[in-house]
Amino acid sequence: MNTLKNYLLITFILLGNLAFAQTNTVEFEVAGNCGMCKKRIEKAGKDGGANSITWDQATQKAKVTFDSKKTTVDKIKKSIADAGHDTKEFRASQEVYDKLHECCLYERMGADGIKNEDDHEGHDHDDHEGHDHASHEGHDHDEHEGHDHAKKADDKGGHDHDHDHEVTGVVVNENDRGDLTPISDVTVYWKEDPSKKIKSNENGVFKIMHVKPYRYLVVTHASMNSDTVEVKNLHDIVMIQAKNNVLKEIVVSRRQKSNYINKLSPVRVETITAKELFKAACCDLSESFSTNASVDVVSSDAVTGSKQIQMLGLSGIYTQLTVENLPGPRGFASPLGLNSIAGTWIEAINISKGIGSVANGFENMAGQINVELKKPHNTDKLYFNAYANNMGRTDINLNVATHLNEKWSVGLLLHDNFMYNKKMNFSDNGFRDMPVGNLFSGINRWHYENGKGVIAQFGVKFLHDDRVGGQIDFNEDTDKFTTNQYGLGFKNERIEGFGKLGYVFPTNKHRSIGLQLSASRYKQESFFGLNAYDSEQKSMYANLLFQDIISDVTHKYKVGASIQYDDMDEQLSRVNSTNDYDYNFGRKESVAGAFLEYTFSPSEKFDAVLGIRQDYNNLYGWFTTPRAVLRYEPILGTTFRISSGRGQRTANVFAENLGIFASSRTIKDLAQLVSGEAAYGLKPEVSWNTGFTFDQSFQLFGRESGLSLELFHNNFQNQVVVDFENPREVAFYNLDGKSYSNSVQAEFRFMPAQHFEARFAYRMLDVQTEYTSGKLQKPLTAKHRGFMNLAYNLHSGWSFDYTLNVVGKKRLPSTVGNPEAYQLATESDAYVTMNAQVSRTFGKNKNFDVYVGGENLSNYFQKDPILAHDNPFGANFDTNLVWGPIVGRMFYTGIRYHIK
Repeated sequence: MNTLKNYLLITFILLGNLAFAQTNTVEFEVAGNCGMCKKRIEKAGKDGGANSITWDQATQKAKVTFDSKKTTVDKIKKSIADAGHDTKEFRASQEVYDKLHECCLYERMGADGIKNEDDHEGHDHDDHEGHDHASHEGHDHDEHEGHDHAKKADDKGGHDHDHDHEVTGVVVNENDRGDLTPISDVTVYWKEDPSKKIKSNENGVFKIMHVKPYRYLVVTHASMNSDTVEVKNLHDIVMIQAKNNVLKEIVVSRRQKSNYINKLSPVRVETITAKELFKAACCDLSESFSTNASVDVVSSDAVTGSKQIQMLGLSGIYTQLTVENLPGPRGFASPLGLNSIAGTWIEAINISKGIGSVANGFENMAGQINVELKKPHNTDKLYFNAYANNMGRTDINLNVATHLNEKWSVGLLLHDNFMYNKKMNFSDNGFRDMPVGNLFSGINRWHYENGKGVIAQFGVKFLHDDRVGGQIDFNEDTDKFTTNQYGLGFKNERIEGFGKLGYVFPTNKHRSIGLQLSASRYKQESFFGLNAYDSEQKSMYANLLFQDIISDVTHKYKVGASIQYDDMDEQLSRVNSTNDYDYNFGRKESVAGAFLEYTFSPSEKFDAVLGIRQDYNNLYGWFTTPRAVLRYEPILGTTFRISSGRGQRTANVFAENLGIFASSRTIKDLAQLVSGEAAYGLKPEVSWNTGFTFDQSFQLFGRESGLSLELFHNNFQNQVVVDFENPREVAFYNLDGKSYSNSVQAEFRFMPAQHFEARFAYRMLDVQTEYTSGKLQKPLTAKHRGFMNLAYNLHSGWSFDYTLNVVGKKRLPSTVGNPEAYQLATESDAYVTMNAQVSRTFGKNKNFDVYVGGENLSNYFQKDPILAHDNPFGANFDTNLVWGPIVGRMFYTGIRYHIK
């Protein structure tokens, strides 16, 4: 009986312990490359207290069970990061990462959502809006939608042996305990050509040229049984894994795409990497979206050469443009701002449509484009690019960077653009299609990191832009402000100082504080025929942000305060005409506010971000900006997002519509505008944006593919309407009625063959506004657009890229009031443009590129971009009715050279 009692007592105790034990199962992202990574990750997870852990190389997911009374998810993730592998919340130190095996040097999770004592700048590193991380390389390396998992392809039985390139591999041995160690001096050769043999180095790594149609590798070693293995779906790293002294198992690593969607971000962020920019010339930011379906870049008018972006069918002024999350060219600088950022400076471009984080401000109405520039501590020591085209344009770019010591790095980015073809005139109307002159810009930046949680960046930017356009025979010295020849010109200067200071608390890596600062001065002197427009803007910006968690990473918050100050002066004049005028006016506008944002992340499958900010504008008073974003991934590869929120901005009606001065249109109620209170006597622009997105990744032909669907609705509560419906004038007034945009876009991405990437997209826009003449579709905006991009890249160094754009018809502003000779149709033609580029990489270190390409290969251009070009000082002259390309077929060539 006593024995039975003891047995029952022990049983009850065990059952009690089991009842109170809290076993949990979670799944989270861990970055790695190969089988050695798998062993290291799983061991580190158990060292952190996990009962069991299984890491899957293909999905990059770790499935973990643990007792919540003994450990936490954070402790397990921290243990894994300490072993050298990044997770969403913790990032391996650079020192540990650098010591990993050569094969294990995965592409880092250096983008959004990473906590790291070495990489924090003190802003929100869980924020997926694109906050600048100190070691951000412009790629979201935890994104798997863009990786081709060859192991999956192998299972499908796919082969790729019809091209020549260098294959990189590693040979490792697995012992009885499952430990993996590299094997040196392994002989490797193709079965089809035994004469060319190579050996693995001390890290087990080998490199061997593949020649079509070779497919079988022979691997031999003195102490192991040799074998012949079939290589399928060749990629960057091939792992030959020995078991029981037999060399035979092959695993192929992942490869990152040049354009991808971040699946883990609450906000849908599309990243364009530097690799994607190489598909085209990309001399400046305005040319960096040519292989992208989300952003349109169109000419603002037919003579100034300025371009503007369009997103969701709205002008670029409604898209927040930031450079490393500091204000980019804005206000008076926005019309020509896209030309001021050199393409060779860009590390990555992050595009997020719709509403984003309140930490980034209140001006975002259609989306945000954040440009990440190359940083001195993690970029090439030297990068040189030279470009020239057959239209008389040349670009020279030079980037240099160096580490002064363990803490300090410095870099210099230089860009010089020359346009000297005064005779370029495709439409044969006597006007230069592009102004001629020179644009020079540069950045000097410094980076400091002490390894104890303090990180700082600061620097200075400079721009000088001097260009002249107009009629081909225009001479500025003799014809300016006369009716001899029509001319126009710009002299723009911009100087900016910026700084960032951040601190991550050593005892709590989730807690950080950061300060962002910038100050700039922009000055423009310009003339258009008999019109002159000069402006000067002095701006200052500061943003202080603190972030932390509540209890655990399920509950995160950020709180902060910001101030934006603008001192803006404009001078508008007209000379030597019957209606001369001269106006000087300006405003001082300051907006100060505070914000709070809470993020709820109960699992890897769901995020909810709720934010609110309260600001005071000295011209318009108090206003509130609420925003919300939800992300849900019910099953792996299927992601839904919903976003909604408010945006507000102040319009700069003259600077944002420079083309009006290059026309004979009168500005309605001009005297009232320049003397009006606040900004031109107009209300601030306010809109609400709501969006839904769906992203699905799947296997097609054994390779990663994806399908995306986007729906966005932007509804203006107030808008400054720009009315061109009267051909003799332009009017600016507050919205009285409805104004909205609806955008639907579908995109399909897949790889029809190895090294061959294809993207197809279709977009439909419905953008309508209440004008004084009635409700009308927005002019000069295509309702339909089709897009295709094909890219074929070989490891031998050859790259082939082709982009097709099909642009639908656009409504044209009314010209009924003009004489019959100067009346246009009610809508434009649809048209097709094609761009293509071929590039070749040379050199032992693959650091020299030669590229040639062509733009607008269909040679389609608008035949009448300037209305009444035969009488530029007459009543009907207008350069604002541009609906298509204004230049035809163009060819270019260039070289790139870099030193790591």
